[in-house]
Amino acid sequence: MNTLKFKTTINCASCVAKVSPILDAQNQISKWEVDTAHPDKILRVEGEQIDEEELVRALKKIGYQAQRI
Repeated sequence: MNTLKFKTTINCASCVAKVSPILDAQNQISKWEVDTAHPDKILRVEGEQIDEEELVRALKKIGYQAQRI
């Protein structure tokens, strides 16, 4: 299982609710969480063969930025 971390603009519970359907729809992601208390709003995703570019594009479509760290 791979774990990827992203610096994001997902900064509150409302934002997490907005991205939930997008992240839950990604078949290769088995688990994800956002640390909104962290200054960089860290999104951590776990899964197999995660398509990083597809994930970043999907979030961008709904107004959020994500950068791999």
